Amino acid sequence: MTRLLILEGDGIGPEIVAATRRVIEAADRAHGLGLTLETAEIGFAALAAQGTTCPDEVIARARAADGVVMGPVSHNDYPPVSEGGINPSARLRIGLDLFANIRPARTPAGVAARRPMDLIIVRENTEGFYADRNMAQGLGEMMVTADVGIALRRITRPACRRIAETAFALAGARPRRRVTAVHKANVLRMTDGLFLEETRRSAAAHPDIDYQEVLVDAMAAHLVRDPDRHDVIVTTNMFGDILSDLATELAGGLGLASSLNAGETRAMAQAQHGSAPDIAGRGIANPASLIASVAMLFDWLADRQGPAFRLAAAGIRRGLDAATADPAVRTPDLGGSGTTEGMGRYVAAAVGDCGTRPGNAEAEDVT
Repeated sequence: MTRLLILEGDGIGPEIVAATRRVIEAADRAHGLGLTLETAEIGFAALAAQGTTCPDEVIARARAADGVVMGPVSHNDYPPVSEGGINPSARLRIGLDLFANIRPARTPAGVAARRPMDLIIVRENTEGFYADRNMAQGLGEMMVTADVGIALRRITRPACRRIAETAFALAGARPRRRVTAVHKANVLRMTDGLFLEETRRSAAAHPDIDYQEVLVDAMAAHLVRDPDRHDVIVTTNMFGDILSDLATELAGGLGLASSLNAGETRAMAQAQHGSAPDIAGRGIANPASLIASVAMLFDWLADRQGPAFRLAAAGIRRGLDAATADPAVRTPDLGGSGTTEGMGRYVAAAVGDCGTRPGNAEAEDVT
């Protein structure tokens, strides 16, 4: 039995989670995964019911699960932390020690892209400039006077070492076998210098993998002009957050942007985009990002639970590629006329091999 904890989140979260759950259930039936799906509330629903957007019970249940699937949250709209407004994403990443945020940028066939690409950005997930997660107590940001604000950046050798090793392991499984470390060591000499020390150490331990270093501002230009020169990009938290959004938008749009938060013993699938409250309830949100993130989670689980999960992940990706290639199925953000529910049904039918014809967004319910 493999337990997945499903968290709906805010805004479009419940809609894209429902579509994703349909795909998960179809994959479970088709591949005999033995899944048990559990749910818990986070975000505004939890705040109204329990006075906090991320109850302690959720962290405990996430630790007990084999994997987590989390919808987007509206943390910018939450009340102060003192009034229960905790960012569930940050708390789960820290609480489960999900140190690697792995974000592919891949253009599917049939999707218009500003710059077609196929690369992965590996982002350190637990420290850096992020003030809500880089201190043991309190925040790494403070107002010294009414006119003076200070933010602290924490970079540690162990965190740099393990994110570098994650990047080299990923590169070793890809045809181009190349890692690029992105930094700003010409200005942040000590902190990014420490990051580069550890990536160079990993590079020396993997001589069969090509290694290079690029300044973060130059990398932004590379992604626009010539992304094919890169394969696996590894960097610190905030640089990775910014560059991955740029890369996935260029590759086809944030609606396609999958993301896995991975640690040694736990992992969480999470759409790369936000909660989009402006389109919530309209049935047009693209569920592809979260569905593709579940495929990443299944690949991670395959190394621990068996090859059936890898077959399921491959089936999900094939279904997604077929869905996004069809204007009648894909959602309006991709220039299509499909719906959130219809896209979820289509991918679920494809994963379950229920005989759905391409283009039939109104396929029979497979659940």
